[in-house]
Amino acid sequence: MVSKVKRLLIGRPMKSNELDSEKLSKFKALAVLSSDALSSVAYGTEQILIVLMAAGFTAVWYSLPISLAVLGLLAILILSYRQTIFSYPMGGGAYIVAKDNLGVSTGLMAGGSLLVDYILTVAVSASAGTDALTSAFPQLHDHNVLIAITVIVLLTIVNLRGVTEAASFIAFPVYLFVVSIFVLIISGLFKYATGSIHTDIPEIGATVSNMSLFLLLKAFSSGCSALTGVEAVSNAIPNFKQPSDRNAAKTLVMMGLILGAMFTGISLLAYWYGVTPNPKATIVSQIAESVFGRGGLYFAIQGVTALILFLAANTAYSAFPLLAFMLAKDKFMPHMFMVRGDRLGFSNGIIILGVLSSVLVAAFHGNTEGLIPLYAVGVFIPFTLSQLGMMIRWYKSKPPGWGLRFTINTIGMLTTLTITLIFVFTKFSHVWMVFIFLPLVMVLFKRIHRHYVNTADQLRIQLDIDKPVIKGSTFLVPVSGVTRVVLNSISYARSMSDNVVAVYIGFDEEEIQKMEQKWAEWNPGVRLIVLRSRYRSVIRPLLKFIETIEWKTAATDHITIVIPQFITKHWWQNILHNQSSLLIRTFLINQKDIVITTVPYHLNK
Repeated sequence: MVSKVKRLLIGRPMKSNELDSEKLSKFKALAVLSSDALSSVAYGTEQILIVLMAAGFTAVWYSLPISLAVLGLLAILILSYRQTIFSYPMGGGAYIVAKDNLGVSTGLMAGGSLLVDYILTVAVSASAGTDALTSAFPQLHDHNVLIAITVIVLLTIVNLRGVTEAASFIAFPVYLFVVSIFVLIISGLFKYATGSIHTDIPEIGATVSNMSLFLLLKAFSSGCSALTGVEAVSNAIPNFKQPSDRNAAKTLVMMGLILGAMFTGISLLAYWYGVTPNPKATIVSQIAESVFGRGGLYFAIQGVTALILFLAANTAYSAFPLLAFMLAKDKFMPHMFMVRGDRLGFSNGIIILGVLSSVLVAAFHGNTEGLIPLYAVGVFIPFTLSQLGMMIRWYKSKPPGWGLRFTINTIGMLTTLTITLIFVFTKFSHVWMVFIFLPLVMVLFKRIHRHYVNTADQLRIQLDIDKPVIKGSTFLVPVSGVTRVVLNSISYARSMSDNVVAVYIGFDEEEIQKMEQKWAEWNPGVRLIVLRSRYRSVIRPLLKFIETIEWKTAATDHITIVIPQFITKHWWQNILHNQSSLLIRTFLINQKDIVITTVPYHLNK
């Protein structure tokens, strides 16, 4: 039943040699890896205006120069990450760049930040999509968390079906969103140019008495949330068809051009139409209503916007598993993240991402505004470290034309560092937990690495010295009665060795006497040892007996505990029986120098 449901949800298993068919073309990669960045136009301008409104409506004109500054930073990041793609064509982005040029600890800081950022990406996207949906249908406002988590579950299932199917699923909505936003921008510009819109808006350059540099910097840093997701292409280069680096670079540039055009258009329309933040309606919702009225086109744009905000999470579903794979390959994350699933994707990473982001949505009650500062800090730390790493790379290697490349990365590093510091100082109350959580993640990475190194040291053998030690075998069979389960286990033990002992643990003399009499009548050719337990414990007497046998036979015999266990026909029947065999196995598995084996006996009814 479980297998049928799994096949229905994620499809048939794929052969390993089908991996090449899972590579992405530029058209599909742009949709999958740019969905996060492109979707941010739905809330980037809004984040700027939310901060500026603290100085009053007159301050909204500042959104235009701030948007221009954000576009300048976008251009720097696109140029910088394009250089990263050609320098590190195996992917990994900021983690690989920082580890290679700044050291392992710095690489782990970048990798940990990105992992946290991808979790936040899914949570923010799901929450923002829900906000857009409830703007059109206010009656759904009380079900934000349930809607967001449902979308995360659906996206997790889609991505478990493989990269190609996920790309096919997401491509149409992403390009529909791009077309819809450009239709909105062109229509809005035309309506404004023809004088159809008459709004009382503050003039550019109008004096704002309570405007401060602190507030401007805070608004700029908030607007930079529109740049999250830019690094995803450089992380996911292995997902591209060959030549992967060139295809990735072209995709990155195309993403930057589309994102820049849409962000500029929405910022201009928000100013010209006098739109201000509203808890019940997003900026895009208000612009669409002003341009088209509350008719079919309005609801179409709201629907597509909600959909793209939901699907923006797919960028993280593409990048998180790959980054987790690279960290796991370097022994900083569990090896389970290196395993490809039935559909050739890193399914464990996909599932973990879905679970953690759902927990985050529930913890923040689907509040996008509360998540975005964390989200932005999580990505600007790797931005800064990646730029710094590339600076050191160019300075050390000095390839032809390195001066221009060094300059681009220097400007990028200084800008992203400035924005990171702005976030820290202006929104510390929102982002302080990053500075607790990130060091903990780095400590966890190093402890995992230490465990793998220690494990390898202890498991490694010297081929010319270490040889198998041949010993005899003593088999102990814990029994609770004379049954077919016991018969099955003793038959197995006798087939392996003549040195077999059955152990019975009795709680009162009457039970013990009956067991000894029945065993003598049965006479299976195996000696029965009876242990008396005054405190009704099975484990303690058994452990003491094993220690005694171990002390006597350690030099000559391997000790094997054969645990009889019957398997019920239906899973629910297990709760009707004492699981003493599982309890014994759980305790004994931690004992040294003994072997534990379970002999199952399957019931038919």
